[in-house]
Amino acid sequence: MRRQRIALICGAILLLLTAGCGEKQPEKAAAPPVRQIPIQETSGSIGDLMVVANPASVEVLVNKRYALPESYEPSDLVFPDVPFTFEERIDKRKMRSEAAHALERLFEGAKQDGIFLAGVSGYRSYDRQKVLFQSYVERDGEQAARRYSAFPGTSEHQTGLAVDVTGSDGRCAAESCFAGTSEAEWLAAHAYEYGFIIRYPKDKEEITGYKYEPWHIRYVGEEMAGEIEEQSTTLDEYYDSVPVSGIRY
Repeated sequence: MRRQRIALICGAILLLLTAGCGEKQPEKAAAPPVRQIPIQETSGSIGDLMVVANPASVEVLVNKRYALPESYEPSDLVFPDVPFTFEERIDKRKMRSEAAHALERLFEGAKQDGIFLAGVSGYRSYDRQKVLFQSYVERDGEQAARRYSAFPGTSEHQTGLAVDVTGSDGRCAAESCFAGTSEAEWLAAHAYEYGFIIRYPKDKEEITGYKYEPWHIRYVGEEMAGEIEEQSTTLDEYYDSVPVSGIRY
């Protein structure tokens, strides 16, 4: 009898142990994906400039070190449905489709906050930039011109992702007096919500190579724009690119 009781007790213990081993353990929460900083790939060089291999990427870095292929023209240029400071439907009114739709949302968001914007200049071809840059050199000299104008192939406007913006009255369009306006302050505070960044921020000329341009916004997508805003950085620093102000162009 005693042996039977011992056998029953041992069986019960074994059953409990077996059941415990069979219980499903709670799964650990999966770690959130790590955002990888994109790599700037190049396909060659022209003089001191490196030519980007991914000109059609919305995250492409274009500056005084990285240039677009001379022949590059976006294949998806459209006219964004927003007011500009002119009526003609010409190239500088165009942007790439994704950026154009984001600009429409940005303008609508500003309007809801009582801010009325107008576009000044969007897409610009390589040839057009070449003419503009040379005219600025002839007017102000090369050293002054390169602080506010891009050498052909290094203009963000050629990507179709950048646009200059001003108030609906057109005053201070692409001029230093735009800084401090309610329109400029709204852009600085809210552009990232629509996937845009202020490409050439204040006090960052040693990094970007260009003077402060509160009117020049660049589409990079909402995720990257949010990260750049959170880090209070520039696109150049985001890519860990070296300062470009000492480069000839």
